[in-house]
Amino acid sequence: MSEENLYKIIIAPFSSERIFELIESQNKLAFIVNRKANKTTIKHAIEKLYNVKVVKINTMITDLCLNKEKIPSDFV
Repeated sequence: MSEENLYKIIIAPFSSERIFELIESQNKLAFIVNRKANKTTIKHAIEKLYNVKVVKINTMITDLCLNKEKIPSDFV
């Protein structure tokens, strides 16, 4: 899979106060991903892009009010 396709799966890192607490206490990260991506493709993309070993993937689908100027509408 090309790097361009990997960036279509992993759109952007997600950050909030809660996420910063998870990073510090449990070494967990959060990303905004393509809604059509499954856990296997998300894991593969993160491992290839960031050269890390992914232990576990948790997904959550939400209806957050995302800023449409920052994230293309076809990814939401």
